[in-house]
Amino acid sequence: MVATAHINLDNAVDEHETPQAGCSRFVIALAAFAAIGGFLFGYDTGVVSGAMLLLKDEYHLSNTEQELVVSVTVAGAIVGAVAGGKLTDARGRKPVILAAALIFMIGALELSLAQKYYQLIIGRAILGLAIGLSSMAIPMYLAETAPSSIRGRLLTINVAFITGGQFIAGLVDGAFSGVHEGWRYMLGLAAVPAFIQLLGFSAFPESPRWLVSKGRLDEAENNLRRIRGTYDVSTEMNAIQRSFSRVEEKRNIWHDLRTMPALRRALLIGGGLQAFQQLVGINTVMYYSATILKQAGVRSTSDAIWGAAGIAGANFVFTLVGMHFVEKSGRRGLLLASLTGVIGALVMLGISFHLNDTHSPATLPTDGCAHLTCSSCVSHSGCGYCAQPFSPNGTVLPGICHSGNDSDITPSFCADGWAYSYCPSPYSWLAVLSLCLYIAFFAPGMGPMPWTVNGEIYPPSHRAFGNSFATAINWLGNLLISMTFLDLIDLVTEAGAFWLYSGIAALAWLFVYTLLPETKGKTLEEIEKLLVSPPKGGYVALENDDSSSSS
Repeated sequence: MVATAHINLDNAVDEHETPQAGCSRFVIALAAFAAIGGFLFGYDTGVVSGAMLLLKDEYHLSNTEQELVVSVTVAGAIVGAVAGGKLTDARGRKPVILAAALIFMIGALELSLAQKYYQLIIGRAILGLAIGLSSMAIPMYLAETAPSSIRGRLLTINVAFITGGQFIAGLVDGAFSGVHEGWRYMLGLAAVPAFIQLLGFSAFPESPRWLVSKGRLDEAENNLRRIRGTYDVSTEMNAIQRSFSRVEEKRNIWHDLRTMPALRRALLIGGGLQAFQQLVGINTVMYYSATILKQAGVRSTSDAIWGAAGIAGANFVFTLVGMHFVEKSGRRGLLLASLTGVIGALVMLGISFHLNDTHSPATLPTDGCAHLTCSSCVSHSGCGYCAQPFSPNGTVLPGICHSGNDSDITPSFCADGWAYSYCPSPYSWLAVLSLCLYIAFFAPGMGPMPWTVNGEIYPPSHRAFGNSFATAINWLGNLLISMTFLDLIDLVTEAGAFWLYSGIAALAWLFVYTLLPETKGKTLEEIEKLLVSPPKGGYVALENDDSSSSS
C-alpha cells in the first residue's frame, strides 16, 4: 500500500529546462531527505502488523478495538491529505514536509509511552495526520524540483522508500517480538528517521515553482540555481512563469465537469483505479499479515511476525520489478497481468482457510467454552485451544477448548501448548504461499500503476483536482477495508472474505480491460484526445489496432 501520488508537470517546463540540469549529488540528496517521509509512511503503516499481536494480548483488545487502532491512522491521513492540499499552496511544500516530520516524532513518542488504550488511539491518529500531509507534499515537491530527465526516477525513490519502510518495519517487529513490551520499541523507533528528516531536510530549498506562484521571483531563481547547479536558469524560469499564467486562466471546475466529457471520463478511470487498489485487499494483507499467518496455523507469535516481514520484503522487491517493466509492458498490460495473478492468489488464500476450517481438529469443551472445533474455539475472545500433536497420518488429535485470554499463559493441564489465536493445521503452508503470490502479482501493477495513470490522464488545468479526488478515494477505500476486515471474517469466515476480494478483483480486471486506454509512449495531448473521443469499438479495439500496426 501503499498511498502516494505521482505528479506530472506541464511539458512546456520540461522543454525549456536548463540544459545543464542532470543527476547531481545535491538533487539525489534532496530527494532522499524528502523521501524519508515516504519511509515513515511505510514504516508506520507496516509496523502495526506485528505490534497488533502484542497489543491484543496486553490490552485484551476486541476485533473492533483492533480495527480502530489501524483505522484511526487512515482517518487521520484523510484529514491530513485534505489539509495538506491547502497548506502546501498557502505555506509552501517545504514547511509542510518539515511539519509532517515533527508530527511523526510526536506521534511515535506518544505511542512508545502509552499506558492506556485511548493513548494508543491518540498516537495513531497523530501519525495518520503526518502520513496524510507527507503523502500530498513530498511527491509534489519532488516533481517540482527534479530535472525532467530524472523526474520519474526521483519519484520512484519515494515509492521505494514507502515499501522499504514497510519491510524495515517487519524486521523491527521480528527483532522485538520476544522482548517485554516490545511493541513500544516497534512503534517508538519511528521517531529516529523523523528526527533525521527534520534536521537534514531543513538545509534544502523551497520549491521554485511555489515561490513563483507567490510572486517571489528572485528567491525562486536563486533556489533553482542551487538545485540545477548552474547560474543561468532564465529560460526555465520564464517557462515556469508562463505555466502559472496558464493555470490562472482555467475555468470553474463544476462548469468543466458538465462540459468536458474527457474530464468526467478521466475522473471515473482515476477514481475507479484507486478504489479497486484498496478493495482488492492490499492493506488487509499489509496491516494484518501477521494475524493472518497466526490464523493460518503458524504457531509462534514471533514466527508470524517474521513471516509478515518476509511479505513486506517481497512487496519491496516486486515494486522494483514493476518499475522496470512499466515502460516495456505498458500501464494497461501490467495492470491486467497483475490483476490476473491477484485473482488467483486470493482464490488460493480462500481455499487455504477453507481447508483449515473443514479440517479443524475437534475439541473437548470445558469451563464454559463449549465449541466443537478449534476454529470456533479460538474465534471466541475468551477461549483458547490446548493443542495436541499431529498423528502419524497427518491429522490432529482432539484437544481441549478452555477459557483464557493471554496467549503467553499455558494452563497447567495443557502440556502440549496453549493456542489462543491459531489452530494447528497441515495446510498453513498454502496460506503463506498464497500471501507471497498475492504480493508478487500486486506490487508490480496494482501497487504503483493507479498513481502513474492518475498523473497522466487529467487535463493540465485540472491535474491537481483530479489527483486530489483520486487520493481521497484511495484513503476512503483504505479506511473501509481496515475498519471491516476482522468483522467481515466473523460474518463470512476468512475464506469468504478473501473470495469476496477475489470477486472485486475480477470486476477490477473488467474495468481496466474496457475503460483504460494504454498511455505508454503517448503525449498528454494524445491521451486527452483519447478520452474526449474513445475509438469505435473501445480501447480494446485500439489496442488490437496498435498491435497490428506494430507487427
